[in-house]
Amino acid sequence: MELKRKVNNVLFATGCLVLLGGLAVFAGVRQASRPVGQVIVTIGNEFNNFFISEREVTALLTRDGRQRLEGATPDELNLPALEARLKAHSFVKDAQVYRDLAGNLHADVRQNRPIARLVHADTRQDCYLDADGHKLPLSSLFTARVVPVARPGGQPLSAGFFQDSTGRRYLELLRYIDEHSFWRAQVAEVFIAPNGKVSFTQQIGDQQVEFGFPENISEKFAKLMVFYRQIPPALGWDTYHRVNIEFKDQIICE
Repeated sequence: MELKRKVNNVLFATGCLVLLGGLAVFAGVRQASRPVGQVIVTIGNEFNNFFISEREVTALLTRDGRQRLEGATPDELNLPALEARLKAHSFVKDAQVYRDLAGNLHADVRQNRPIARLVHADTRQDCYLDADGHKLPLSSLFTARVVPVARPGGQPLSAGFFQDSTGRRYLELLRYIDEHSFWRAQVAEVFIAPNGKVSFTQQIGDQQVEFGFPENISEKFAKLMVFYRQIPPALGWDTYHRVNIEFKDQIICE
């Protein structure tokens, strides 16, 4: 009797699994053949900056309305191609396009974000620089509050400067400034001289900070913080006009 009960339980459990599997297959087949309902665009906005709009994403997906997606059958969809179309946009860091069980088409976009602005005498030629050292165009939707970068005297730098092994060191410095909210707010403009040395102006204080080559970055900023905490409170912000933190274990003020 006990054996018969166990056998019945096994048969019942097996039947439930077969039924659930059949329902899953049926739902999958039904979903796979269902035309697209809505197109749902989600734009990740970690830093509250919109460099690409929902309308732009929709335009990319539909080729400016020439390729209608609502009502499209699965055979008419090429999800990898739609993703590639979105990823080709300068301000798209990553994108995923997929369908849900209701048949809706989702486009989840993660934005690319500038960390610096390469400035020119003609501001129409300005461009942004992202964290990988790639050039980004200015956006009509949003003006990023990032540090301007140029040669002393206002000569422009190209984005290509940051691509080789030497330029990556300067990119590391710009990333450091961007990743620390205090320095992102305090550093007004960065200058990279032809000899490779860096200097910058500040939002608070008249001092030109001579940083030197982009090495020992965190240590140099720690020295500058020591200056902020000890000198201006005692002598005032306008006592010195030049602060050199280039050399190890030294802060030179003039």
